[in-house]
Amino acid sequence: MATALREAITYDALRPDQALPSEAELIDQFGVSRTVVREALAALVRSGHIYKIAAKGSFVSPSRSDLSFIGSNAGSLADLQATGRSVHTRVLAQTDDEATPREAEALQIPRGARVTRLRRLRSVDGSPWLLVETSLPLALFPGIPKANLENRSLYDHLRRNYRTEVSGADRWLQAVIPDAQEAELLSLDAGQPALSIESVAWDADGTRIEYYSALHRSDTSRFYVGIR
Repeated sequence: MATALREAITYDALRPDQALPSEAELIDQFGVSRTVVREALAALVRSGHIYKIAAKGSFVSPSRSDLSFIGSNAGSLADLQATGRSVHTRVLAQTDDEATPREAEALQIPRGARVTRLRRLRSVDGSPWLLVETSLPLALFPGIPKANLENRSLYDHLRRNYRTEVSGADRWLQAVIPDAQEAELLSLDAGQPALSIESVAWDADGTRIEYYSALHRSDTSRFYVGIR
C-alpha cells in the first residue's frame, strides 16, 4: 500500500497538498486492516512523502524548498518571501522579564538583567512551519515589548527603529521530539520529530543582540548551507 501511494505521488497522480483518502477509504480501496493503513501512512510521513494536520488528515507533501537562512544573516521571513510563498506570523506572547541563566550566558548580560521575550508561530501557505522563542536585551531595545510585530520581520524592525543589524551568528541544529503543546501548535502527531535550531546573533561591534530557540517543521523543506 505504501508503495502504491508513493508511486502515485511520484508520478503526480496525487498532487502536492492534495488530501489523501481517509483511513476508512484506504481500508476499502486496498483491502487491508486499519493497522496496515496506519503503518503505511507513518512510513510515508517519515520518508517525507506526506504530512499530517491534526483533525484534518493526511496530505501530499510539496517539493521541499531549499532554505538558506541557517547559513546566512537573513531572517527566516526574508528567506521564505524570496521563494514567493505566503507567510503569516502570529505573536503568541510578547513580554519582558529577568534573564534566565541561559539567556544571560548567551547574550553576555548580567543575570537578572531585563530581556524582551517573543514567542511567535510562523505559517507558510497556511500550514504551521516554525515556532520560535526570541530573547533580546531590553537595554539595547527599549520599547520592543510594545512593538507591533504581527506579520512583520523582527530584523527589519531592529534595522529601521534601532539602526541595528545582525552581522553574524552561531547556530546549532538537532532533531528533537516536541512536547504536547509544541506539537499541537505545529500540527504534528505525538512523537513526530522536528528540527531544533538554537541561535546567538551579534551586531557589527560584536555585541550580542539576539538569542533564540526554534522548532522547525522539517517535512516540507530542507536547509542549504554553501561552503565557500
